Amino acid sequence: MLRWQIAFQEYRANMTIAHKAGNIHKNADVLSSWELANTPDNPVYVPLEAEPQIPNEGINITDIGIELSEDDRESYNQENNFHILTSLLDKYFKYTSLVNELDEVWENSYSEGRFHLFDGIIYHRTKHSCVMKLCSTFLINTILHEFHDSVYFGHLSEDRTLEKVKNCAWWPYWRKETIEYFHTCDIFQNENRSTGKKFGLMIHIQGPKSPCEVVHMDWVTALPPSGDKGYNSCLVILYKYSKAPIFLPCHKDETAMDTALLLWRRVISHTGLFKQFLSDRDPKFTSALWTNLHRLFGTKLSFSRAYYPQTDGLAERMVQTLEDIIWRFCAYGLEFKDSDGFIHDWCTLIPALELAYRTSIHSSTGQTPAMLEKRWNPRLPADTEERIF
Repeated sequence: MLRWQIAFQEYRANMTIAHKAGNIHKNADVLSSWELANTPDNPVYVPLEAEPQIPNEGINITDIGIELSEDDRESYNQENNFHILTSLLDKYFKYTSLVNELDEVWENSYSEGRFHLFDGIIYHRTKHSCVMKLCSTFLINTILHEFHDSVYFGHLSEDRTLEKVKNCAWWPYWRKETIEYFHTCDIFQNENRSTGKKFGLMIHIQGPKSPCEVVHMDWVTALPPSGDKGYNSCLVILYKYSKAPIFLPCHKDETAMDTALLLWRRVISHTGLFKQFLSDRDPKFTSALWTNLHRLFGTKLSFSRAYYPQTDGLAERMVQTLEDIIWRFCAYGLEFKDSDGFIHDWCTLIPALELAYRTSIHSSTGQTPAMLEKRWNPRLPADTEERIF
């Protein structure tokens, strides 16, 4: 606008500029709506700077879902039921007599209209309109391994494994085979914690009204040195509203100021200052921690010591869960070797274990912590296909 004002300056004595709203100015002439070229004749001409020549280093774009989808397409030709279904679902196929050659469970699902063919992949529709990719028997073990044994699924419980498989793949009797696979997992069965008798009643803490209002804090100690800095402890942060955890490797002898700096760098920058935190640490430590957090903010406002030297058990249960998951992967020395031969210690596993818990449905909320906290679930390597129906 400033350039147009300068261009019109010499004509201002003989002209009047009046604004007309768009819904009124319906008879605009061609010149007022025509886009002028950026040439020296244009009053608002802007000289173009020479664009720097950037060498083409080559960019490779990889779709992680292609490999699994190709395996599905190839496996369809190796089983009779899949070959028949592919033919029946082809819109150009005119013969329906092949339905009788399907096994009974396949024939029933086909007659109910549960199968759909899209881009060479067969999908199965459930009663709740949730569509899963049909998995052949050659890929069942691969799917089960991915949704239970992989690091970002963390060898979690039976219900959480079923929930993961249910949202991605389907095959006849998938629930029964998934449960059998879970109960034959030696790592989970041997390293799972026995809860024993029920503990006494915990102190009830009033529930928060927003995701980042109340947090629980506890520490996992007695861990072997890990990482470049020799971390031997892990600070566990648990949001009471969403049940979302944050795992922060640290040292067991860190002071209140060290812990405040850790929270400042890894937690406060994303969520802001929480209203209350619950910990069973010494009251002097928690008071100093709360004071140091306010000092880092640089505020001179008075504040109440909104901590509680007691807990309702959520942080302790989260600590037990983290310890169980670490030992499931690192049961034979605190190192884990993945399928590619890379060796990880417990410190390098922490991000994947945190992701595994955040993307698993919590029994008390009926939703994943990520969904309650951010209203969407993070994408995982197993999420190879978009929902298309």
